[in-house]
Amino acid sequence: MSKIVFFSIPAHGHINPTLGVVKELVSRGHSVWYYSYNIMKEKILSTGATFVSCDDHNLSMEKMDVPRLGKDIVFPTKLLVDCTLAIDDKVSKDMAELRPDCIVADSMALWGKAVALKFGIPFVSSTTTFAFNKYSAKIMGQSPVELLKMLFSIPKTSKDIKRLQGKGYPVKNILDIIGSDESSHTIVYTSPEFQPCSETFSDKYAFVGPSVRPAAEKIEKVMDKLIYISMGTVNNALVDFYKTCIAALGNTDYQVIMSVGKNVSLEAFGDLPKNVSVFSHLDQIGVLEKADVFVSHCGMNSVNESLYFEVPLVMFPQTVEQAGVCRRVSQLGAGIQLFKGNEKEILNSINAILNDSTYKKNATKIAEGFKNCSGAKGAADKIIALCNNYK
Repeated sequence: MSKIVFFSIPAHGHINPTLGVVKELVSRGHSVWYYSYNIMKEKILSTGATFVSCDDHNLSMEKMDVPRLGKDIVFPTKLLVDCTLAIDDKVSKDMAELRPDCIVADSMALWGKAVALKFGIPFVSSTTTFAFNKYSAKIMGQSPVELLKMLFSIPKTSKDIKRLQGKGYPVKNILDIIGSDESSHTIVYTSPEFQPCSETFSDKYAFVGPSVRPAAEKIEKVMDKLIYISMGTVNNALVDFYKTCIAALGNTDYQVIMSVGKNVSLEAFGDLPKNVSVFSHLDQIGVLEKADVFVSHCGMNSVNESLYFEVPLVMFPQTVEQAGVCRRVSQLGAGIQLFKGNEKEILNSINAILNDSTYKKNATKIAEGFKNCSGAKGAADKIIALCNNYK
């Protein structure tokens, strides 16, 4: 049996898709150690993996400014080096003792790849958004100007790279770690049909489809149409937008369920219309099983879950990554993007989706592609095959 180490960033959308894979590996008798953060401990332990806390090594959630990771290269490079060196002593000791057969790291947990390079351990990238190359870059909104900005910023990272080299990490520049290359084994949690330009990626890329868990909570649908609204778990303190949605949909013939996150006080909404319910948190899978439209920030995990349950989207992206996902959904005719986010636009977009069956049909087509993928079993097969090849 193989010994496998996972690394991830402290974001539910990046850890959740891996949980089914970890559970599958453990069920086959393999041993998994998952380096993560205390807020994720319960989820990870439920898979049967061994949880290893990174909070004890000066890597708390508060220091992980996740929204900034994709905005420039200098900040994530410093973060990469800080995180890698913060756990270097422990990881070096652990790797020497465990002698793992493989490291699986989230594509944004760059220290995972750095550790694999240092210790010569086979590496798999876990990609919870679209896979990235020069062809899919157009969908992801990576313009030539942005690529040039990245290249010009590389010299500014040299000081941090020298810090890594001083600890024995064999990296020449930041592209050794952040580069998305055809030689890296990569698991992508979407289908070939939903992934832009999937045919341009090598056979080392496995498009396994979204990892969707069973519902943990039963949601009651009390009206003919159910509208679900959530802006995710990171950039979600959007009180004005939530209030606009309530104003647009209150006292309509739609049942409205809204999840606003722990950083928004429910008292901010005052007395609610009878058809609107607002929660700090609820089981998204349970709601999507019953929903007719999902008003979403367009995070990849949320979109995958929505389309898996054949629910078209009204999309209000907040980041470049989310805008790329939004563009793909729009291209495939499974949703409508909000540009202003005002009452009229919100209500008109929801009505348009409910009154035109094409959106539902396109969402159903994408769902069929998802369900034809190999899923967690396919991802586990790829990891195990890589382990076996290096034994």
